[in-house]
Amino acid sequence: MQIWKEGEQFIAHAMPLDVMSAGQTPDEAIKALDEAVHLFLLTAEEMGTISEVLEDAGYKADQGNWIGPSRVAWEKRAAVLGA
Repeated sequence: MQIWKEGEQFIAHAMPLDVMSAGQTPDEAIKALDEAVHLFLLTAEEMGTISEVLEDAGYKADQGNWIGPSRVAWEKRAAVLGA
């Protein structure tokens, strides 16, 4: 999960699933994201697409468990535009 501030709100992003939510505090954003991810996964399961969704997000099935993608680095970059 990644959290940042945008204006007066905090944005929480579950990167592998590309699900986002917001709140007035980081804790509220995390709580909202937990609920959003839960509902996202329930919907995928109900639609019969849970395996496809998780595989597309980089998860691997291992003896009935889904293992998330490993992150090897995290960098913040900036770009300069114009001359």
